[in-house]
Amino acid sequence: MAKDQLQVLNALDVAKTQWYHFTAIITAGMGFFTDAYDLFCISLVTKLLGRIYYHKEGDSTPGTLPSNVSAAINGVAFCGTLAGQLFFGWLGDKMGRKRVYGMTLLLMVISSVASGLSFGSDSKSVMATLCFFRFRDILAGGMIAIMVSSVFKAYYPAPSYEIDANLSTVPEADYIWRIILMFGAFQALLTYYWRTKMPETNRYTALVAKNAKQAAADMSKVLQKGNEFGLFTTRFFSRHGPHLLGTTSTWFLLDIAFYSQNLFQKDNFSAIGWIPKAKSMNAIEEVYKIARAQTLIALCSTVPGYWFTVALIHKIGRFKIQLMGFFFMTIFMFALAIPYHHWTLPNNRIRFVIMYSLTFFFANFGPNATTFVVPAEIFPARLRSTCHGISAASGKAGAMVGAFGFLYAADAIGVKKSLMILAFINFLGMLFTFLVPESKGKSLEEISGEADQEKGTETQSG
Repeated sequence: MAKDQLQVLNALDVAKTQWYHFTAIITAGMGFFTDAYDLFCISLVTKLLGRIYYHKEGDSTPGTLPSNVSAAINGVAFCGTLAGQLFFGWLGDKMGRKRVYGMTLLLMVISSVASGLSFGSDSKSVMATLCFFRFRDILAGGMIAIMVSSVFKAYYPAPSYEIDANLSTVPEADYIWRIILMFGAFQALLTYYWRTKMPETNRYTALVAKNAKQAAADMSKVLQKGNEFGLFTTRFFSRHGPHLLGTTSTWFLLDIAFYSQNLFQKDNFSAIGWIPKAKSMNAIEEVYKIARAQTLIALCSTVPGYWFTVALIHKIGRFKIQLMGFFFMTIFMFALAIPYHHWTLPNNRIRFVIMYSLTFFFANFGPNATTFVVPAEIFPARLRSTCHGISAASGKAGAMVGAFGFLYAADAIGVKKSLMILAFINFLGMLFTFLVPESKGKSLEEISGEADQEKGTETQSG
């Protein structure tokens, strides 16, 4: 029986790529797309929220979100994501990936729509409901913000703030941030539909649900375990403990740096003068220029970094890509931090933007890609969703540190020292990468040790 199951496994590993595989890739990718859009689109509209809800009559500059409100709006989604990844990761191993994926997508649809509706007209009620529903994409968010702000800019022209403070923020601007946030519900609904048309993941069906016949019908591979061990056991920690420490620590350290850079890049670009001063623009124009700047960074660095990973991950391997990414993120962050005053001079702004972009490139041609790939490969199938959830939750804990901590650190010790801290964090990520095993060219069972375990079971039964 075990021998037949291993033959099914080997047949699946060498099977030709079919349309089903492309569908699975697109559906999984749309899940990441939806998640990224929800987490990053908020950074595009925080300045607009400050103008609308925190304007003070007679001020020489537009209203801005208080530090505590800005940190809460940017960081509260990570709190919800952390809790969700732990809970739904565990639930995925109990109920199956398909059902849990559908549940989370429906929650995202509801929360995205509710975020855009955020009840009330005064600042406290709107911010409170916005934070509540954000609890429950990089390039796409910028493009949607550009399109929406362009339409509103054309239909509702307004003077800059320094010319007329009151007229610079037209009442219709309140719709812009709501539309941008609610767009996340559209892609979540599409992803939910596609996911319902796909079968349960093969390894869950075969290894956890113990339904070999159904697994074969779903084009899966089968392994029945005779000596399973749980998450909180000595065997798990002796075999996979260092690996789990490696995946959780590297994801945690990466997200401190990556999310603080992403969420507050508009503030860094404003500080060096690449984005004009707020008072020289009207509210809609500011949204447009922030979105344009962040989309340009995404097109020139973030997205190419991902494609380099796609092209080379099976040639170079996960370990080398992650190690290299952390290394160059460290180098470029120190290069930005140590001569920080040099980069703020008018003639050096573009060079600062290029250097800043390179940190994003090597984040995505590096740990921002590999940290979510590796935990899905190196743990046993019956614990894979749980371990991936723990690793991802650790990452979101790091994102919370980045979202809440960087803003306060920049105010307290300055941008230069904050960047130096981020550089050191990237260096730590490089060191902890040595705990993560290479999984290139191996089947999931070989990586997790399940193939060796199965052979032992077969020998005993023979």
